[in-house]
Amino acid sequence: MTRKVSALIARTQFGQLMDRAIERNERFLVDRNGEPAVIIMSVSDFVKTMAPPPDWLKDIRNDAKRKGLDKLTMADIDTEIAAARRARHQRQRSARS
Repeated sequence: MTRKVSALIARTQFGQLMDRAIERNERFLVDRNGEPAVIIMSVSDFVKTMAPPPDWLKDIRNDAKRKGLDKLTMADIDTEIAAARRARHQRQRSARS
């Protein structure tokens, strides 16, 4: 839902508007002298609205969640990458021999 606020309110309560945009996904249309000027919205709301992920990416994300892969730490990811690289190098060495 988009709420209309004046520039004065936006200026004096900017932190609160940001918190509400982030925590509750609220949007605020800020007007100046009665004319719409800007919109305050969270980055996640902006991305979801303006650049939604393609269906294939949603499928990959859902598959990762089902497999529990969405909870990997950076250390886990680095370990997986290193293992994949080792396996690739071993395959390349075997192919040359």
